[in-house]
Amino acid sequence: MDTMTTRLSRSSLLQKAAAVVTLTFLLVGILGFVPGVTTDYDDMTFAGHHSGAQLLGLFGVSVLHNLVHLAFGVAGLALARSFGGARAFLVGGGVVYLVLTVYGFLVDRHDDANFVPLDQADNWLHLILGVGMVGLGLALGRSLAERNRPLPG
Repeated sequence: MDTMTTRLSRSSLLQKAAAVVTLTFLLVGILGFVPGVTTDYDDMTFAGHHSGAQLLGLFGVSVLHNLVHLAFGVAGLALARSFGGARAFLVGGGVVYLVLTVYGFLVDRHDDANFVPLDQADNWLHLILGVGMVGLGLALGRSLAERNRPLPG
């Protein structure tokens, strides 16, 4: 396989991974506004830990939380169109979710600082999501020079 074909297939794989993550964010953001999929929908608040709504009966959500998922999805749509953008979305977005994980574990669930709202299920999901996004971005986003560098030895 020539260098250009290798670059295009790798680029496509990275962009496809970013697109899958993007579509997941958009789907979760939309489903957060669907009664039935989101339990206790009538208890949803705009922001804060008082929101009683839960996506799939497990993950605490609010209007703000759903809007953040939608915003990540829209950003992913724009960025996944190029190799560099897809890599930036996966790595940068993954880092954001890792920071959010730390924040979620440090802030008491019932504290006013828990404005998104975050609960234990969200924290663990954000950790998995952050590690997965960074891992995909780094594994699939290596530059052409790094991929074609001869192995030592």
